[in-house]
Amino acid sequence: MFKKISLALLYAVVAYLIYRYGEEIVAWFQAPNHIALVIVAATAMALFPVIPYPVVGGVIGAAFGPVLGAAITWTGSTAASILMFLFVRYGYQEWGERMLYRYERLSKLTVLFERNAFLTILFTRLVPFIPSIIINAYSALSRVSFGSYAVASALGKIPSMLLFAFVGNTLMSEPGAVALTIAIYGGFLAVTLWVYRQWKRSKEPVQSNREA
Repeated sequence: MFKKISLALLYAVVAYLIYRYGEEIVAWFQAPNHIALVIVAATAMALFPVIPYPVVGGVIGAAFGPVLGAAITWTGSTAASILMFLFVRYGYQEWGERMLYRYERLSKLTVLFERNAFLTILFTRLVPFIPSIIINAYSALSRVSFGSYAVASALGKIPSMLLFAFVGNTLMSEPGAVALTIAIYGGFLAVTLWVYRQWKRSKEPVQSNREA
């Protein structure tokens, strides 16, 4: 309970600071020599999510526009995922295992990985119903290759990073279009979820035949 209250207060403070000093933050981001620093900051904020990453992506989108903002946000998020993967696989597997034990639906994730690790990573990034840190840790502890993980993870992050940047940019320029942007993304998620379920069902007969 204390942890939830503390997080709520922290988010409230962050929201106030962005509201109060939003223009100054955007102006600092827009400095020509600050792009590399913003990418580093985005990576650090993805690794240590004190501030919700949609907020980070929104601020970056407001500063750099939807395209460049999405590219910066995607770079930071992808770099953070790869660093976490390498961290667990080559240094701290015990920590990764402890992290996974806290996740109640691990058996379902295991079944999905056994069917197709690449598509599982891709779909779980596109439809974020599993926490990112769980995907990173499980992938690192599995037999999936680094290349497959990196490509699937990077591709799966593109839609959400575009959404964050578009919403941030739209709030600054055309606040009325935010609902439309979110609706379009919701439609994309619905289609992706439908494709995911069809893929899942297509694997079920194979599994049943093996058991028979």
